[in-house]
Amino acid sequence: MAHLFSPLKIKNIELKNRIAVSPMCEYSSQDGFANEWHLVHLGSRAVGGAGLIITEAAAVSAEGRITFADLGIYNDRHIEKLKEITGFIHAHGAVAGVQLAHAGRKASHVEPWNGGKQIPSDQKNGWKALAPSAIPFGNGEEAPLALDKAGIEKVKADFKTAAARAIAAGFKVIELHGAHGYLLHQFLSPVSNKRTDEYGGSFENRIRLTVEVVEAVKEVWPAENPLFVRISATEWTEGGWTADDSVALAKVLKDKGVDLIDCSSGGNVAHAKIPLKPGYQVEFAEKIKKESGILTGAVGLITTAYQANEILQEGEADLIFLAREMLRDPHFPLRAAHELRHEVKWPVQYERAKW
Repeated sequence: MAHLFSPLKIKNIELKNRIAVSPMCEYSSQDGFANEWHLVHLGSRAVGGAGLIITEAAAVSAEGRITFADLGIYNDRHIEKLKEITGFIHAHGAVAGVQLAHAGRKASHVEPWNGGKQIPSDQKNGWKALAPSAIPFGNGEEAPLALDKAGIEKVKADFKTAAARAIAAGFKVIELHGAHGYLLHQFLSPVSNKRTDEYGGSFENRIRLTVEVVEAVKEVWPAENPLFVRISATEWTEGGWTADDSVALAKVLKDKGVDLIDCSSGGNVAHAKIPLKPGYQVEFAEKIKKESGILTGAVGLITTAYQANEILQEGEADLIFLAREMLRDPHFPLRAAHELRHEVKWPVQYERAKW
C-alpha cells in the first residue's frame, strides 16, 4: 500500500488517506458568511478524494479578520451555510475541519488581489487591529492596540465560542491558527511580543495565551475529536522564534491534549529571508515529530505524489497538507493514486475517466 493512501485514525476520527487540504484564504465572504463559492471550492476537494479538508482561516471575531472579506465563525448565523458545506464534505468520504483564527496586528487589510494594503481604522472597511504589543507588522502601517487583560479574556472566550459553533456546524477537526504572524504567533514571538506582564518575556509567558486558548477550546470541543495547532516552526530571523522553541511548545501542547502540530513557518517578520525549495518546511515536521512524540503535518511546496509519499515513508510526518497544488488540481488525490498504482474508489459519476 502507498503510504499516502494508508488511513490515519486520530481519536475517534479516521481519515481515509494522509492527504489534507491545507487552509487557504479565499477572501470571498461578506460579513463572515460562507457562500456558494465555499461550497464548491471545498466540496470539489472532497469529490477529488482528499481525506481531510480544512476551511480557510475562520475568524473568531469580526476584529480578528485579516480582511473585510474573510470567512467568519463569530456569529450564530454563520452556522447554517457551514453546516451545508460540512454535510457535503462528509457525504463524499472526507472529514471536514475548520481553522479558527485571529489576525491580530495583521487585520484590517484589503484582499491580496487589490494590493493587500492595510485599511486605516478610520476608513471604510477598516478597524483597529489588536496585538500583544503596539508594534505594526509593516513599515507605515497603523500601530495596533496592545491587548489589555480584558481584551485577552475576550480572545479566549471568542475561540471557545467559535469552537462551540464549529460543533453545531458539523466540523470533526479543529485547527487553531498559531502561525504566519497572526495573533497567537504574535504572542509566541519575542519579535512581536514586548509585554512585561505574565503574557510576555519568558518562553513560558509567551506561550501562555496559546495554551489557554487550547484549554478554553477543550472545555467545549468533544474529547473524541482531534485538535490540531498550526505553528510557524521558525521565523527565519535571528532573535525570533526557533525550531527548538517549537519542539518545546509541541511538548506542552501534547500534554494539554493537542493531537497534531501542522508545521509551517514564517509570516511574522516582514522581510525574512526564506529559502524556498520543494519541501522546505518538512525538516520541521520531522524534528518536532521525533523530539516531542506528537503527530505532525508537513506543508510547503509539496507538489507530487512521489514526494508526498516519500515524506510519509521516511517517517518525517504523519499527514501531508497540500495548498497550492490542490488549487491547481482539486483531484490531486485521484491522480496520485493512479501514479502510485494504488486502487481508490472514484465518485461513480467520474468512473468513466478512471483508466
